[in-house]
Amino acid sequence: MSQAIPLRQADGDSGPGLTWRDRLAQLDLAPDLGDNIGSAEWWRGLATLTLLCGTAIATFPGIQPIEVGGTPALGGADFNEARAQMIVPLALGGDTGRHMAATDAVRPLTQTPERPQIELTATLGSGDSFARLLERSGVGGSEAQALASQVSGAVPLVDIAPGTRIDLILGRRAARTMPRPVEALAMRARFDLRIEMERINGRLVMRRIPIAVDATPLRIRGRVGDSLYRSARAAGAPPTAIQSYLRVVGKQISVGSDIRAGDEFDIIVDYRRAETGESETGKLLYAGLIRGGKPKLSMLEWNVDGRVQWFEASGAGEQRGGMARPTNGRVTSTFGMRRHPILGYRRMHSGMDFGGGYGAPIYAVTDGVVTIAGRHGGYGNFVKLNHGNGLGTGYGHMSRIAVRPGQRVGRGQVIGYIGSTGLSTGPHLHYELYRNGRAVNPSSVTFVTRALLEGKALADFRARIRALTSIAPGAALTPIAAKQVEGPKLGSLADVASKRAGDGI
Repeated sequence: MSQAIPLRQADGDSGPGLTWRDRLAQLDLAPDLGDNIGSAEWWRGLATLTLLCGTAIATFPGIQPIEVGGTPALGGADFNEARAQMIVPLALGGDTGRHMAATDAVRPLTQTPERPQIELTATLGSGDSFARLLERSGVGGSEAQALASQVSGAVPLVDIAPGTRIDLILGRRAARTMPRPVEALAMRARFDLRIEMERINGRLVMRRIPIAVDATPLRIRGRVGDSLYRSARAAGAPPTAIQSYLRVVGKQISVGSDIRAGDEFDIIVDYRRAETGESETGKLLYAGLIRGGKPKLSMLEWNVDGRVQWFEASGAGEQRGGMARPTNGRVTSTFGMRRHPILGYRRMHSGMDFGGGYGAPIYAVTDGVVTIAGRHGGYGNFVKLNHGNGLGTGYGHMSRIAVRPGQRVGRGQVIGYIGSTGLSTGPHLHYELYRNGRAVNPSSVTFVTRALLEGKALADFRARIRALTSIAPGAALTPIAAKQVEGPKLGSLADVASKRAGDGI
């Protein structure tokens, strides 16, 4: 122990018979500056550190540039000027931007020839507008607006998806200062509609070419095996659909422990295919799990009161458990007896207080209906929510209320803002929880809500499940008879003369 933890000797006790060499050997000039802060030993170590840093700074030699070569024969600008007098710019004109010096043989052109028409393809970007796209392509502003108005008569411009390719033919202009007129236009305005326009007798004539679309949902079934994800991918399910399937199933059962290798997954996704050969895959419509030939889990997305959620085949919706925090502040007072800060005597504190800055948002802890929203005695501005099954919550001392009586609110929705109205000494939230009308300790209750379908809604829900599960797996992939499409193929613009002659592709 004496070797592991050396004992300090008292000040002034250097030991009998110690020579100056022994004392110098015992002197520690670089002690641990994190230990015995403020002692003589610590100040000695600080002085040593300061001396070493000062010595390093004083002896720093500095940084000097080192010349490694002579000056170039020509600078950058002179070199480009010299190169412009040679034949090199003919090959590197795009690099230098300069041209070979003119000689006496050069005669300026009085007028350069112009192409009679220009064919180009423009792509509609996200947040872009149809008229702006045409103007960037060289179309005049008034004609671009007229074209946009004409196209909007066939399809709303907001329905044209970003990334849509628009093929254009711009004709000869009357003068160089004028924009080129549009001779022809073609685009896939929607998955089921193609629009073509061409100039006939001086005016643009639009043709709507409907495209037949088969909207049979795509059903994919298969055995889980060693990995549900790999098996579903091997069966042809899109990655996004598998991820959605795992999220939906994972809220009902444990994907890691409750799904067996012998189970079968049942995935149905929105799927459309056009007669021209294109197809697009949409969102997940149905998530099922089959065990022993019988459905173990059947989940369908359904809209109830404007909110979309997943329901089981029995009509039970997603289980929503746990209360959200009513505000982001810390708890400043808990439930129980306390001395009232204003009234001055002990009485029951029937809720919890949360501190927070004036105007901080207050959230609904779970879904409910507003029963009170206004002044309410010592609570000041007060909101009370009814969550069903005898449970309710109250929120007091608000500076401002953001809901109205009878309004339905969702979990996490802002219902007001922290203030100091009523019997309050400063801005905070007084939060209460009620069970069958009586205030209970808010920290002792956890909400669990579950929507249920009844009556006609339940009948429609089950009819939708029967319709989806009656689709044979892979039925949406069977070949369909391709119809001869009037007009050009997608992504190309047919020759105007060919179309007029009736030789469209």
